[in-house]
Amino acid sequence: EMMMKRIEANDPKATREWGRRQYDKGDYSSAFEYFTRAAELGDVEAHYKLACMYNYEHGVEKDMGKKICHLEEAIIGGHPAARYNLGVFEFQTGNSERAVKHWIIAASQGDDQSIKLLLKKFRRGIVSKDDLAAALRAHKAAVDATKSPQRDAGEEFFRNLGRKF
Repeated sequence: EMMMKRIEANDPKATREWGRRQYDKGDYSSAFEYFTRAAELGDVEAHYKLACMYNYEHGVEKDMGKKICHLEEAIIGGHPAARYNLGVFEFQTGNSERAVKHWIIAASQGDDQSIKLLLKKFRRGIVSKDDLAAALRAHKAAVDATKSPQRDAGEEFFRNLGRKF
């Protein structure tokens, strides 16, 4: 199969995708091996998947240190969901200032979950009005930057096929 040839050629995306397929089948041990290899090859999403495996004890023992390490690697690579999740961890461990900073950065990368959480924390007095306003502006700019006639046409095409993004 073409996928295996790509994996043998050290293609990080193919390696991660194969890991995802194993994960979806419930073969967490194989998924862990492929995600680890993809992460070693520099795949940001693989680091995020490994963090999730350590968090949910899927094929590995729960290990918050390794979870955080992989989240940080994913963050360095610009992964907004990893940044959001590290913010959640920081908040749960009492570091609300750091958590808010993570959510603001993730929001500026277009992460919708972070905006929702920032709004919730604003209502509770944890996020300032200025920080929320800046995050909303940055989020809008990030979302607007992804808009194009080609993307709109592609989304319309897949909607007509009965698929939704």
